[in-house]
Amino acid sequence: MTRLTRLHFLTPGNYPDDDPARGLENTLRLIEAGERLGYDGAWVRQRHLEHGISSAAVFLGAATQRTSTIELGTAVIPIGYESPFRLGEDLATADVLSGGRLAIGLSAGTPPHADLIGDRVFDGDWRGYDLSYGRIERLLADLSGEFIGDEDTVIHSPGNVQRPRLQPHSPGLDRRVWYGGGSSASIRWAATHGLHLLTGNVISGEGTDDFVEAQRALIALHRSLTTRPDDLRVAFGRVLLPTDSADRATRQKYREYARERDARVGVAHGPRRTLFAADLVGPAEEIAERLAEDAAFADVSELRLELPYEFEEPDYEQVLNDTIELIAPRFGYVPGAGRAAEAEIQTVA
Repeated sequence: MTRLTRLHFLTPGNYPDDDPARGLENTLRLIEAGERLGYDGAWVRQRHLEHGISSAAVFLGAATQRTSTIELGTAVIPIGYESPFRLGEDLATADVLSGGRLAIGLSAGTPPHADLIGDRVFDGDWRGYDLSYGRIERLLADLSGEFIGDEDTVIHSPGNVQRPRLQPHSPGLDRRVWYGGGSSASIRWAATHGLHLLTGNVISGEGTDDFVEAQRALIALHRSLTTRPDDLRVAFGRVLLPTDSADRATRQKYREYARERDARVGVAHGPRRTLFAADLVGPAEEIAERLAEDAAFADVSELRLELPYEFEEPDYEQVLNDTIELIAPRFGYVPGAGRAAEAEIQTVA
C-alpha cells in the first residue's frame, strides 16, 4: 500500500468581483490553517482574467509573512506570458522572504486567453514568439545564480562593485522547480531538465482511454529519464471531498458537484485526447479504499489535495481537516514529518 510522506493542498484563490481583498484574505487564512493542521505544502493556481490569483509570486510573498514552515507552491505559472528574468526576480524575492520554502510549478506552450490578452502582454505580434520550453530554461539559468557577462564584467552601485546576476540570489531555488506534465512530450522535456513532476486529474491519453494506465505511464517515463533520481519528487493530485464532518446540505452539494463532472470521465476529449480522473466524494473510509485501489496512487508518496473552484472557505477548511485527520493516516502519514525531513536535507546540503 502507498505510504504517504508528504501531503499538500492546491487552492484556487477565488474572490468575488466586487471584493477581491476578502477572497485573497480568505485564501491566506486557509494557508495558515493548513500549516496549523500539519500540511506539508500549500499551492496556488495562477489565473489570468479570472477571479483568482493573477500573480502567484506577489500572493505567496504575502503568505511568507503569515506562515513559517509550510512549503508554498505555484501550480502552475504559464511561462508564455512571463519575462523569465523578471519572473525570476519576483520568485527569488518571495523565496528569500520565506526562508527557502518556495516551490515553482510551471507550464509551457501558448497560455490561456492568448487571443484576448496576447497583444497586451507582448510588444509586436506575439504569434511569432517562442512560448515553449526555452523560456523555462532561461528562468532556470537565472535562478541558478549564473553571472551575466564575462569574468571582468561588473556593475557599480552606491557602496558596491559586483558581478551581475539575478538578485536576490536564493541558493537552491532552481532545484525546486516543477513541471505540470500531462503528455509524454512534456514529461520527456521536464525529466531531462531536472524538474520535479506535478501530475493531476487532467492528462493526455496516448494509446489508451484508461486514465490510470495513462498516468502510470507518464510517471514511469519521468522516473526513467530524470537527471536527478536521488531527490526526484512526484506530486499526485486528486479532488477528494470527504463528508464525515460536513452537514447534510454540504454533503449534498459535494455529491452534486461530482455528479456533474462524472460525464467527462472514461472517454478521451478533443484532438489531444484529454482524460479526466474521477472525483472522490463520500466518507473518509470509502475514499481511502478507492485511493488504495488506484494503481497510479500506489506509484507515488506525495498527495496533493485539489480543492474545487466553486466552494467557500468553510467547505475548504472542512475538507482539509477531514483529509489530514481521517484519510491520510490510513496511508501512514504523519503530519509534519515530510517538512522535518526536507529541513534536515537542506541543513546537510
